[in-house]
Amino acid sequence: MASPKNKKSKMRKRQRVGQLEKAKVAEVQACPVCGGPKQPHRVCPNCGTYKGRKVLSVTAK
Repeated sequence: MASPKNKKSKMRKRQRVGQLEKAKVAEVQACPVCGGPKQPHRVCPNCGTYKGRKVLSVTAK
């Protein structure tokens, strides 16, 4: 089994562990066209628009 050559500082250890504990919450914005929820920089799943242009044809469920 390999052993660590040098001691890891408290700061380095805490930075690594802190990244693991961060909750990745997806941002949700309102679509400017239909007002439905959508993630930024993605096509709106409700109306199929991106940056005000129709990109996808969306069928009703």
